[in-house]
Amino acid sequence: MIEQPDDGDGRGRVASALDRVRALDSAPGVVDAVRRVRRALPGDPSFGDPLSTAGPGGARAVARVADRLLDDRPGASREVGLGALQVWQALLERTGRGRGTREMTLVFTDLVGFSDFALAAGDEAAVELLRAVAKAIEPPVTEYGGQVVKRMGDGMMAVFPRPDRALDAAFAARDALELVDCAGRRQRMRVGVHTGVPRQVGGDWLGVDVNVAARVMQAGGDGKAMVSSATLDALGRDRLSELGYRIHPYRRGLFAAAPRGVPDGLQMYTIERM
Repeated sequence: MIEQPDDGDGRGRVASALDRVRALDSAPGVVDAVRRVRRALPGDPSFGDPLSTAGPGGARAVARVADRLLDDRPGASREVGLGALQVWQALLERTGRGRGTREMTLVFTDLVGFSDFALAAGDEAAVELLRAVAKAIEPPVTEYGGQVVKRMGDGMMAVFPRPDRALDAAFAARDALELVDCAGRRQRMRVGVHTGVPRQVGGDWLGVDVNVAARVMQAGGDGKAMVSSATLDALGRDRLSELGYRIHPYRRGLFAAAPRGVPDGLQMYTIERM
């Protein structure tokens, strides 16, 4: 008589093997090793975060689907998959696909310390502050010929056909923000300005230059206005002086990591009024 295998034991062995695979996949050392490999691959090594998956193109579309389906927890298999998509997107960008056809200047803004304020003051005060900020900083965008593309929590993305209009609108918005007083707290806002060729899809603007503009803003730290060398090239240094602005090279902190997702050769500057 032939003995039948014990289904219970078989299932147990399979489950045990899957547990070992999952443990290896989520092991910090393995995940870190795969991430180091990703940093050496072409493209943006942060591909897969919300800023990097926004935009057109097959790689980004697959990344958005993967982001919904995959576990958010760190895993080597997740990093391998995103690494492959990262390389795919880099190849598409090099051949010019996924970009627009006309030069536009993008402006990103972000309130400094908003999360801490919201935690301390509560939801009602946070919403009140966001309304007051929107009323202050959005009118200058349209006044200077720009378009508010989207509101992102305590931030805003706007697009302008000319870099000089973008700079004037950004500083007018900062001036208006100084008059906003919510719960006795004066507001500070960091700003990033970058010029490129994003692609318009409906009412949105997408593509690699949108990501770069967001990275430029992030370099603004505790409330600086930042501008990319691409915007300065589009504007002209003489025109910058005529408008009453001056710039200082951006110097990151001694132990600060280099900005990710910023193309080689692109420089960033702190910009202020003379």
